[in-house]
Amino acid sequence: MGGEGGWLHLADAALPARSGSGESSGQGGGLPLSSPPSLTPPSPHTPVPLFPQHLLLFLLFVGPFNCFASYSRATELFYSLNEGLPAGVLIGSLARDLRLPTAGGQHPVAPQPPLSFTLASRGLGGQYVQLDNRSGELHTSAMEIDREALCVESSGATIFGGAAAASSSSSSPSSESCLLLLDVLVLPQEYFRLVKVKIAIRDVNDNAPRFPVPHIRLSVPENAPVNTRLAIEHPALDPDVGTNGVQTYRLRDNYGVFTLDVEENESGERTPYLIVMGALDRETREEYVTVIVAEDGGTPPLVGSATLTIDISDINDNCPQFSDSQLNITLYGNSTLGTHVATVHAVDMDLGSNAQITYSYSQKVPQPSRDLFHLDESTGAIMLSSKVDGDTPKLHRLIILGNGPGCIPAVITVLVTIIKVMMRPPEVVPRFIANEVEGVVYLKELEPVNTPIAFFTIKDPDEKYKVNCYLDGDGPFRLSPYKPYNNEYLLETTKLLDYETQQLYEISVVAWNSEGFHVNKIIKVQVLDDNDNSPVFSQQLIELSIEENNVPNAFLTKLHATDADSGERGQVSYFLGPDAPSYFALDKTTGVLTVSTQLDREEKEKYRYTVKAVDSGFPPRESIATVTITVLDKNDNSPRFINKDFSFFVPENFPGFGEIGVISVTDADAGQNGWVALSVLNGSDIFVIDTGKGVLRAKVSLDREQQSSYVLWIEAVDGGDPALSSTAKITILLLDINDNPPLVLFPQSNMSYLLVLPSTLPGSPITEVYAVDKDTGMNAVIAYSIIGRRGPRPESFRIDPKTGNITLEESLMQNDYGLYRLLVKVSDHGYPEPLHSTVMVNLFVNDTVSNESYIESLLRKEPDISVEEKQPQISIEPAHKKMESASCMPTLVALSIISLGSTALVTGMGIYICLRKGKKHHRADENLEVQIPLNGRINLHMLEKKPMEISNI
Repeated sequence: MGGEGGWLHLADAALPARSGSGESSGQGGGLPLSSPPSLTPPSPHTPVPLFPQHLLLFLLFVGPFNCFASYSRATELFYSLNEGLPAGVLIGSLARDLRLPTAGGQHPVAPQPPLSFTLASRGLGGQYVQLDNRSGELHTSAMEIDREALCVESSGATIFGGAAAASSSSSSPSSESCLLLLDVLVLPQEYFRLVKVKIAIRDVNDNAPRFPVPHIRLSVPENAPVNTRLAIEHPALDPDVGTNGVQTYRLRDNYGVFTLDVEENESGERTPYLIVMGALDRETREEYVTVIVAEDGGTPPLVGSATLTIDISDINDNCPQFSDSQLNITLYGNSTLGTHVATVHAVDMDLGSNAQITYSYSQKVPQPSRDLFHLDESTGAIMLSSKVDGDTPKLHRLIILGNGPGCIPAVITVLVTIIKVMMRPPEVVPRFIANEVEGVVYLKELEPVNTPIAFFTIKDPDEKYKVNCYLDGDGPFRLSPYKPYNNEYLLETTKLLDYETQQLYEISVVAWNSEGFHVNKIIKVQVLDDNDNSPVFSQQLIELSIEENNVPNAFLTKLHATDADSGERGQVSYFLGPDAPSYFALDKTTGVLTVSTQLDREEKEKYRYTVKAVDSGFPPRESIATVTITVLDKNDNSPRFINKDFSFFVPENFPGFGEIGVISVTDADAGQNGWVALSVLNGSDIFVIDTGKGVLRAKVSLDREQQSSYVLWIEAVDGGDPALSSTAKITILLLDINDNPPLVLFPQSNMSYLLVLPSTLPGSPITEVYAVDKDTGMNAVIAYSIIGRRGPRPESFRIDPKTGNITLEESLMQNDYGLYRLLVKVSDHGYPEPLHSTVMVNLFVNDTVSNESYIESLLRKEPDISVEEKQPQISIEPAHKKMESASCMPTLVALSIISLGSTALVTGMGIYICLRKGKKHHRADENLEVQIPLNGRINLHMLEKKPMEISNI
């Protein structure tokens, strides 16, 4: 048994078991790099080595292991193609690349069954290829291959659908390849082989780099030295591989102090680094905003970007500073405890804890000064903490330090000069009526006018001087004496307070005596807010529009209402009014108005309802606005005919461009979308339609005899973009009018004649007049009548008004021989006026026709026939005919008796007949033919004028 590349010998078959591999180049595929030799089986006449008898036992032993032989016949083919190719691109030909015999090839063996190529399974790979079962050609299918969607990086191999990236070799795709694996069975048995096809999907640059976040923030300390490198934690991602992946990064604006560098790790990932190229100072600029751009290596290159914000973090590189180095303060000796002396303030340009400042006395400040003046270490406020007496020094030098973390303290000197006074200042003693906390009076804005705030008692401690007082400051307040008491004053309001206008007032009650000493008492009035304002919409009428067929939960607008009140009283919630349809929704917090369903303009074009804005006060206040929504039209309705089938009945010969009928069509859309144009799809050379009015007209007069009905298809197209259309069927039925006279088909000429034997029995049919009428109905009902007679005894013949059959009514005598000429009128029953034709029926009563030219000469002469205008009666019943025939029989019998009984009578009759014949010959030259009106399109030829005999029945 042969192994890989060997031969397997079984019976008369010898098949090579080689495996080939190769790779095609180009976009769609190509020839493999190597292919197996031809698998042509040997001829039946090829000598096969003979084996010993025990070979049978050997074959039976190795039979269960024949799978190894089949496996040895497996072959591998490699192809490659770009991703994203359209359907039908040739990947490769298995028959050619395997060097299998194809139809028409020259082989020394007898013709073999045709090859068959079949995919062993329709797995994931089979969805992307089409295999021709006969030729073995492999093409791309309609399902486009997207390498990034199908190939998932896993442990360094690109895998999908059971296929993995091949190892890098000269005959295999690169390590970045993505393989599509197919198993193809080659049949019939003579060429059976399992072919493993590997298709490498090449990457194309169809993806741009993309940052995982749109905004990247990076913090850099302001003391970062030049060439500091900081990794950007969110590098751009590109599903493409190789050079099609991310290659470079750049900054759109580097401000002259930044640049980018890219580092690549062992796995090939590129990470951008921000490099500091210049000195930074947060106090000069604390933030840089730029755009970072990632670019791949494709041709042309694709880019992606994100906003990069570089925050400069603070370090403690600044110390507190005072704006002045010394303050000079004068303090009266009679100042009360707690009097504010001065406030020192230092500034640190740093942030947060780096800018935290505390204030303290220098160690050079003596303890008596420390006890007399209290320094707030946080605010820097200096307050009088002890009473000034006669032993208190007049000058105090206060050295105050501004301390910052890690800094040398800033220094300021406060010189306080105490001026001693001999008298005591006036006293102002408040007694508050309104709510007061730490010198702040709280009043509600809705308090009435003249609301009392406080009583003030003004007095001189020494009771030597007159004391006056007044109110200093702006605001709706009044300080007036409270009678009948002296030195009592009442502070009250003069107007309504409005929180929304002003929240805080600061006033002073000033008292002074006759010596000019002033004392003021500062009072702060805080106005408390009340729910006295309703929400106010920015628009009382909110006009909106939206196209119909909108997506569900479509955004309409965001309502906005403001409330001048504060706190919860100013928080606004939004609600729909009771007249709003249920499919509109309003977010109570954000005011976003949406519609939850699709709107149909044809169902309703305008909506109008109210919305409310309600605050959270108690009781709540609200305001109302009106929302109007106009649904804009879209071309979503096709034109509609009122009927799918129209039928019109039109009399023939209707005048050209006359109105046949009106085609009614509507379109529920509006404007241009609802404008409808009508056109005739078929029969446009005969019919036209008025686009605006829908009037159908015929260009020419219509003839029912040419065509009795027309079926038209009318198309209605609206003016939308894209336009919509519909069709309707129009049936036009032509009503007959009496416009065709009867057409006599037999006899075909006024010059034809018929031989009537004298022996013909009465009642026998002689001939017939046959006519047709192209009209229909009563217009085509034909009646026959004899309106003119000429002959020896012309009353001998009668015509049936219905059938046109001419019969002999009376027996013919010897003196009845000769030519009879019957002028037959063929008339229809048309309305309003019947039409008719005439024909001459010529009957020659004789035993034989001995002189045919003589008869023809008689026929050429104009007959002297008087026309009897008598309407044919076609409604006569058959019983009347019998009565008429019965009434003729006695007359014939009487005539026979008279002729037999009287010889004289017979002789007279003979003479009479001769005289009549002579008279006929005398007038033969004046005979004219009576014409038959015939249709011009029918060419009727005159029949050969030969006598016809009628046999008696």
